Amino acid sequence: MKYIAEIDVMPLKALLDPQGKAVTHGLQNMGMKAIDNVRIGKHISLEVEAESREAASDLVDNACKKLLSNPIMEHYRFSVHDMVPA
Repeated sequence: MKYIAEIDVMPLKALLDPQGKAVTHGLQNMGMKAIDNVRIGKHISLEVEAESREAASDLVDNACKKLLSNPIMEHYRFSVHDMVPA
């Protein structure tokens, strides 16, 4: 069965996010003073062929740990959904 995984990888809260800081300042300089503490990460969407949702989740978790995130600097979360036929 095919599944869709949606993964969000974000910098750890304890670490400085220079890209997010630059965007925060840019938005505030444009008059959007109510916006603060922007954090910028990455979103990854992928298809997984697996026998079950649990097996697909295990594959995605393994991919995140081994390649898609850097555990020293980032954390990740993901969801796995049934692929809807087109």
